Amino acid sequence: MQTTPSPSATPMTARMPGALIFVLVVVAAHALGTVFGGWAILEENESKQEHGQDLLLPMGMAWFVALFCWGLAALQVVCVVLARQRRAWVRVVLIVCLGFVALSTGAGFLGSLAAGAPNLAVFVVAGIDVAALWTVSGGTARHYFSLRRHQATGSSWTP
Repeated sequence: MQTTPSPSATPMTARMPGALIFVLVVVAAHALGTVFGGWAILEENESKQEHGQDLLLPMGMAWFVALFCWGLAALQVVCVVLARQRRAWVRVVLIVCLGFVALSTGAGFLGSLAAGAPNLAVFVVAGIDVAALWTVSGGTARHYFSLRRHQATGSSWTP
């Protein structure tokens, strides 16, 4: 027996809102940066070790940070890929990841401010992160991720 959702349950369009596309672009860019950051920590530690200088972090901690960065980047990429399927948990993971990234970027800006060399680029990125977090926490994202794929497209399904 095939059933179709009621017309009131289907939205006017099944397209992803532009604000969410913006968020996914920001998350993808952060994933790339996070992969590079994990690699950079290991590379810098190796370079300092070869030249007999003090390490940024002990090697075990550097590997932990790099693996954490790569795991976070992989999680972000999975969320970007699965966002089109409207899975509710994707929105929650995006909120957590963007919250972590926004706090980290804000701390980076405050660190540059405390060092006496305010970094305007980091301030702009922190603002973009807060805007992306605001968007994914808002009603548009809540509505988009709460609809099932078959409801959004208006297609019928068989249980």
